[in-house]
Amino acid sequence: MKKIILTYGLISGAIAATMMLAMALYVGNDPNHFKNGEIFGYTGILLSMLLVFLGVRAYRDQFAGGRLTFGQGFQVGILITLISCVCYVLAWQVIYRTLMPDFMEQFMEYSINQMKNDGATEAAIAAKTAELTHFGEMYKNPLVNIAFTFLEPLPIGLAVTLATAGILRKK
Repeated sequence: MKKIILTYGLISGAIAATMMLAMALYVGNDPNHFKNGEIFGYTGILLSMLLVFLGVRAYRDQFAGGRLTFGQGFQVGILITLISCVCYVLAWQVIYRTLMPDFMEQFMEYSINQMKNDGATEAAIAAKTAELTHFGEMYKNPLVNIAFTFLEPLPIGLAVTLATAGILRKK
């Protein structure tokens, strides 16, 4: 069981990290590339979480004799997800500190420019600027940075884990 969880978790994490690196290289120093960043980022996370399904299926077929309860499927799936999330966080920490140390400043600039282009009021822009400035200060704390980063792929991994455990259960 440990081998399957580690193997599929690390492969999932490697896919997520590679997709994140590709996105970081694409965004580079041009904040206008943030426009589709969320779509590409979450698509990469979803693709990486497909390894949860493959890992749970491999566990069921290779170690559980073709039988799998929902609880067993959930346990294997969530452990794969957690390993993948840790890889995702580690990758972001390296990318953030080396390739994108000014990420928050770029993101703030992009967000404010979008609001201006959309015709937002000065009051709304000022409120958003204050909110983003506060978030940027929080984000400088490595523990907060790690926590927020961990929370990006976790909900997707949890949803995939629940669906996988339900789909692959066999008595």
